Amino acid sequence: MICGVIVVIGLLVTRLNADAPILPEAIALPEGVTAQAFTQGQDWYAIVTSDNKILIYNRLTGALSQTITLK
Repeated sequence: MICGVIVVIGLLVTRLNADAPILPEAIALPEGVTAQAFTQGQDWYAIVTSDNKILIYNRLTGALSQTITLK
């Protein structure tokens, strides 16, 4: 039982310390753009880029629906 607890703790530590990707793999960003944050709603998802833009995509079609430039 002690070995089982140690294994579970070890798996949790290694799993939680792994770097998770910011974006799901299905999302393709424009060339040269780096994502800093990702959020989603029911029918859209948004990506904040390193060049201070917010790209809003339609969840169903994957098409870019709006670009917002931050000051």
